[in-house]
Amino acid sequence: MRISFLVYGVLYVVVEIVGAQIEAIGWPQLTALDVATAVANACLAVAVGIAVLVGMDVGGRRWHRSVVAWREERARLDAESWDEPGTITVSSWRAEPPALPAGRPWEPAPGGDYAVPPRGRPFPEDPGRLL
Repeated sequence: MRISFLVYGVLYVVVEIVGAQIEAIGWPQLTALDVATAVANACLAVAVGIAVLVGMDVGGRRWHRSVVAWREERARLDAESWDEPGTITVSSWRAEPPALPAGRPWEPAPGGDYAVPPRGRPFPEDPGRLL
């Protein structure tokens, strides 16, 4: 049924184009060559229209296939990216810290285990002001 409507539509367009061209010429001056020219122009218009429709259909199908392939590729890449997360290496922008300078060797404090102030007694006898 769909094809019959399509054929009817094409024939209608052909008849309308032929009728418009014959009317532009006028019935008294009409010759067989004018009718053939009108029919050829109508067929050309229909052929160009069909070519445009077929081109759009073929282009649409190719585009659909490429979109499906692109989506499958994206899905595959997304699945691979979650399967094995790789290690992330980051290089530091900071330089290595400088080494500490060498100090003097350790010596025990003079005077035993407790340090005694050089002057006076270590602990005052009278309570005073303490800091």
